[in-house]
Amino acid sequence: MSLRAGNASAVLLVVTGLACQEIGASFAVLLFPEVGPLGMVMLRLVFSALLLWVIARPAVRGHSRAGWRAVVWFGVVLAVMNGLFYLALERLPLGVTVTIEVLGPLTLSIIASRRASAWLWAAIALAGVVALGGGGWDRLDPIGVLFALGAATSWAFYILASARVGAEFPKLEGLTLAMTAGALIALPFGIASAGAALLRPELLGLGAAVALLSSTIPYAFELVALRRLPAAAFAILMSLAPATAALAGFVLLAQHLSWLEIVGIGLVIVASIGAVQTASREEVDQPGRADDTGHQAGRRPPADPAREPFTEPLG
Repeated sequence: MSLRAGNASAVLLVVTGLACQEIGASFAVLLFPEVGPLGMVMLRLVFSALLLWVIARPAVRGHSRAGWRAVVWFGVVLAVMNGLFYLALERLPLGVTVTIEVLGPLTLSIIASRRASAWLWAAIALAGVVALGGGGWDRLDPIGVLFALGAATSWAFYILASARVGAEFPKLEGLTLAMTAGALIALPFGIASAGAALLRPELLGLGAAVALLSSTIPYAFELVALRRLPAAAFAILMSLAPATAALAGFVLLAQHLSWLEIVGIGLVIVASIGAVQTASREEVDQPGRADDTGHQAGRRPPADPAREPFTEPLG
């Protein structure tokens, strides 16, 4: 999809947000020896929640029981998704982890599609997964792969939970409450994992930096970009996340990938972009049909900025 020159600044914002996400993920990996993956999850969710409370100042009263159920479910999904993602990162290269995780929303997008061409993208994604084994799947930690697949499944649930919270709460209120619920769920696991390291101010500061890089800055940049870019163009740019993750892993963590693994990442990106374009054509053909998953081959459903959560995920 061609982008006009006037959208160059919005494209730059999205790319910068992606870079910040993966730099944050790289810093998180460097902190694993000190606080462990689950300790890092707790720090990220806690600081993200605190930042959101400062920004959104959500109302606690006046919400329906259905709204609170949606918030709690979203909080559970956030905690599980981030936990599985960081547990996978402990065992797998960053680029491989993000690529496997992207398969969750990509699969959901393909299943939701009503076009036969969607299965072409499924076949390309499958070829990418096979190639991702590089010199052999024995090179990849099987437990790490299972964690990454769990994160991929959680990401699919994340899309659905995000849409429900977005429908129940205005602006960032639902996300703030859900992030708080996720932080509370992660708290005991994080304390058990990190232990006395949580008393070290420098580690707390680094945890806050990870939350800022992985959540706050990307969200702010993408929210501005969404006002200038077509939703499909935004989703295509977000489909580049595996490539930015692989580059960050190479530069910051010295994680080298084989040429077959690079080909696998490229194939998954192609499948993601193809699924986005298929979904865009469906929206043109059926403008009245609501679709919360069609754009989500990249990172998150961009149709409504009020429903744009921190990702977390992820990266």
